[in-house]
Formats: sequence, structure tokens, C-alpha cells
Amino acid sequence: MSAATIRRFDRPDETRQFEKGRFDLAQVGGVTVGRASYEPGWKWSTHVGPTAGTRTCQVEHVGLVVSGRCRVVMDDGKAFSLGPGDLFHIAAGHDSWVEGTEPYVSLHFLGADRYAK
Repeated sequence: MSAATIRRFDRPDETRQFEKGRFDLAQVGGVTVGRASYEPGWKWSTHVGPTAGTRTCQVEHVGLVVSGRCRVVMDDGKAFSLGPGDLFHIAAGHDSWVEGTEPYVSLHFLGADRYAK
């Protein structure tokens, strides 16, 4: 017998809300998938860092940018921007923020369960 599970982010298992953003989580196939939705002006160190209790994000991420742009600065100073269609792997130890005036949305396939907790 084959089985299938269909999930949608309009009915997440959990939502982690913070100023200028939210992180929705859905369990599917034994994996926690996250959807980050950030407004212009959102910055990790300002809007999530105080809750996480760290200066920079200490979660490793693998994901896909759906829309908008984001700037990432690693603890070692390396910096890069992400845009729609970019697949990314970002090691722990980074800050990030929305670039421009368009909201930013990305899907997270690794690290979602530990993010913004």
C-alpha cells in the first residue's frame, strides 16, 4: 500500500511570531520544514537574537528563497545576498536582514526545528 501526505503552510503545526516576521513549521515525511516570512526592516540580530540569546544565529540552514532578497554576514565577515530561486546552505554563526522594500520568503529544509526557539 502506498501512502502520501500533503501539507500546506496555511495550516502549520506551529508558528513562531516575532516583530516584522514569522516562521511557520510543518511536519511532513518525518521532516520539519519551515517557511520564513519577513517584512522589510527585519534583521535577525534585532528581531530574533534577543529570544535566541545569542549575538548571531547559531542554526545551520539549508533552504530555498521564494521571494525577496536577504543579506547574510557570517561571523568571519564573509557577506553575500540571496534572491528568488537561490538554494542555500548557511553554517551556524551569521546575521541576516531583508534587503530592499519587498517582503522576503524562504523555505528551510534543515534547521527549521531549532530556528527562532
